[in-house]
Amino acid sequence: MTQILAVDDEPAILALIERALSADGHLVTTLRDPALVRGLNLGIYDLILLDVMMPGIDGFTLCREIRTAVDCPILFLTAKTLESDLMYGLGLGADEYLLKPFGIGALRARINAHLRRERRERRRVLCLDHVHFNLSGKELLVCGRKVPLTKSEYEICEFLARNRGQVFSKEHIYEAVFGFEGESDSSAITEHIKNIRAKLNQAGIEAIETVWGIGYKWKL
Repeated sequence: MTQILAVDDEPAILALIERALSADGHLVTTLRDPALVRGLNLGIYDLILLDVMMPGIDGFTLCREIRTAVDCPILFLTAKTLESDLMYGLGLGADEYLLKPFGIGALRARINAHLRRERRERRRVLCLDHVHFNLSGKELLVCGRKVPLTKSEYEICEFLARNRGQVFSKEHIYEAVFGFEGESDSSAITEHIKNIRAKLNQAGIEAIETVWGIGYKWKL
């Protein structure tokens, strides 16, 4: 089930959003106090709706704070119509604006369009907690920042991440990543893992666990 977070200080707007989107089968979380967003696990949400003009923390500030923690679509709900305001919000990482007052049909159509686009994109992206794999670009990102892995290091990470929780011997990893035609041998995996760990640790995560006497697994 798709999870959507809606943040707006107007109860009537939140009730309208929850009623309309729940009817489409979405699980909707509503908040009137934007400060409470900081205590949420934002990674569970597939789309976030933010009102711009809220007391205490405005939508622009909130978007700036959370954008590095989430890669889902963020849509602003706003009565602001100046082009400079719209451009500023998009520059902070928002994906679209929905101008108030808005119709339920327009709200549902915009949200469903973004969710369809996300489903298409996720076929090319593997997301595990704060680690994202760009499968087509062969890149690993931690909290949005690219980790400078070599091609071999990336392939090892992707293989383990796709099979997270499973333990693989270095021989199995070598065959899966390099094939039987590889020019080295399985002992090279030990050195690759060492280098990968150093780079991931520098990025702030410990993703690969050694299971002594057996091999390695992706633990995130």
